[in-house]
Formats: sequence, structure tokens, C-alpha cells
Amino acid sequence: MSRLKGWKEIPIGGTIVEPGSSVEFDVSSWRTFRPVFDKKKCTKCGMCWIFCPEGAIKINDDGTYDVNLSYCKGCGICQKACAVKAITMVKEG
Repeated sequence: MSRLKGWKEIPIGGTIVEPGSSVEFDVSSWRTFRPVFDKKKCTKCGMCWIFCPEGAIKINDDGTYDVNLSYCKGCGICQKACAVKAITMVKEG
């Protein structure tokens, strides 16, 4: 694991200057709720994938979606974006 940057090394305003830097952090401990997908209800529209601010939703080979819980912060935006209510936010633990 690489050394975390000190406060003098972080860009002003927390600007992301290195593409892909978010994949270096496991944010799963931040979550209170996690999304659970009901693949029977899913119409494969991709709105959850489009609106996920963390890129935590992945597209499977069959066109269905899953969430990478290492990057999901549990914000619930995917649930709000799902018109057919195929995503339920479930309390962690």
C-alpha cells in the first residue's frame, strides 16, 4: 500500500489532478446503507450507472448491473434514479 499524502502535498481545494485516483481508496466504512439490486425488476436502462457519482456500479456481460461495495458510499442516488424501483437501500450490518 502506498503512503498517504500529507497536507502539504494535497492540491489546493482537494482538486483531483491524477485520473483514476479514486480507485486507490476503499470507502466502504463510510456507508450506512448499501444498494441491493432486484434483477427481476431491472429493465437494464443504465440510469443507476449513469448517475452513480463514484462509478461504483458495473455493467455485467448480460446487461445487468452490480455495485462494487469498495467504492460505494451509500448515497442512494442510484435508487432515486431507478424508475422501476429495482434498487433498495438496505441498512449495513
